[in-house]
Amino acid sequence: MRNLLILVVNLFCYFVITCCQAEELPLLVQDSFEEGMSLWETSDPESGPQTWEVIQVENPDENSVLRSRGGSEYKPPHRSPWNIALLKETAVGDFVLTVRGQNTNYDAGGHRDLCIFWGYQDPAHFYYVHLGAVPDPHSCQIFIVDGADRKAITEKESKGTPWSRDWHELKVARNTETGEMAVYFDDMNEPVMTANNKKFSWGRVGIGTFDDNGNFDDFKLRGMEVTPMPAEARLPAK
Repeated sequence: MRNLLILVVNLFCYFVITCCQAEELPLLVQDSFEEGMSLWETSDPESGPQTWEVIQVENPDENSVLRSRGGSEYKPPHRSPWNIALLKETAVGDFVLTVRGQNTNYDAGGHRDLCIFWGYQDPAHFYYVHLGAVPDPHSCQIFIVDGADRKAITEKESKGTPWSRDWHELKVARNTETGEMAVYFDDMNEPVMTANNKKFSWGRVGIGTFDDNGNFDDFKLRGMEVTPMPAEARLPAK
């Protein structure tokens, strides 16, 4: 009973923190990709194939979305995702990031995923969430990359990400003072994963996938901007 009470209190705290952040943090970036991908920098090496593009999805509105075809030739310095798109000129401390995502690798199995990145300081130091279909030590976890292969730091673990062929609502909320980070999938009130870590108090944010393919739309970032953005917060391909 005591453990259940602690869990309920923690979830309530995450809910309150996220609501307060969403109301108080200024809107920094909003992108529906109707004007292309000029706000984004990808992990694709300049000499290799460019695996990110804006496409028109088949619906009555002819909506533009950002697509990762997967298969990037980027080689990260440590085991971590290699299909990454980061906001070009924005680094944040506290933030709330929302985006719609659609995984299109329907037969990928237990590691079918999309990823969200934050606290990105350089290619060897950042956080990300792997929204994998089935949880295991390398799937459906919140990870830190800290000069070594990715390491799971998840506290509240997910039972798995219920990908379908449809679009889903994704959200990450970060409080650098407390170290709290929370990940949401479709239900924007209750996190599916949480973690607590203060290692990286600032960084760039981004979207992507470990080694799948998928689409993104309606990206929105509210946060406390870090200016100027430190020069080391770069992708090695650029």
